[in-house]
Amino acid sequence: MERYSIITSKNPREIVLLRGTGCKWRRCTFCDYHLDFSTDEQANFELNKNVLSKVTGIYNKLEVINSGSFCDMGDRTIQQIIETCLAKNINTVHFECHYMHRDEVPKTRKLFSENGITLKIKTGVETFDIDYRENVMKKGFGGALPQEIAKYADEVCLLFGLTGQTAKSMKNDIETGLKYFDRVCVNIMTPNTTNVMPDNDVIKTFSELIAPDYINNNRVDILMNNTDFGVGSPDSDKGA
Repeated sequence: MERYSIITSKNPREIVLLRGTGCKWRRCTFCDYHLDFSTDEQANFELNKNVLSKVTGIYNKLEVINSGSFCDMGDRTIQQIIETCLAKNINTVHFECHYMHRDEVPKTRKLFSENGITLKIKTGVETFDIDYRENVMKKGFGGALPQEIAKYADEVCLLFGLTGQTAKSMKNDIETGLKYFDRVCVNIMTPNTTNVMPDNDVIKTFSELIAPDYINNNRVDILMNNTDFGVGSPDSDKGA
């Protein structure tokens, strides 16, 4: 499993995939990403420390992802991230957080701010269509509206390529994201070990009718070969 990479387009940054005790929600119908976890906190810390040793600070920005929220990584890993940022002159860190952990955000922002680091929070809302989000995707955001989510999150991830999504719904999701959040990351569904499969017609609709309008928008990242929602596929055990 590749756990360190560099993103050079639009918002250049280093990105690390760390490991924690795992997502505490684990009910999203499309995701098996939560399988990348361990209850051995010492083993997690050693792995994470090794991954963080690869960070160079080349862009002064670091994105930290794991199979759950930032609070699932443990205090020692959080401290190691801070120490890495200070050593490598990194001034901005991007963390992921599920809506259920939103109350953890203020104190963590404060901890990073006290060390001169700006913390950006990204959340995987996937869509702003509440019915689809909660009854099809099973995201666990309840009836939260975008303006409520924006109280704790700076950026959102959207997931396209599922049956039932339309050009209108995908366009609305991106525009809503741009209205309330600093950045929007569009992920396209790829096969994993869940029963949810990509809908090629929806992906074609997005690629032909929606993507061209945002491909040059510096606030919109479009990941056509996303693997964030699965640690593998039915035909492969290759990691995300």
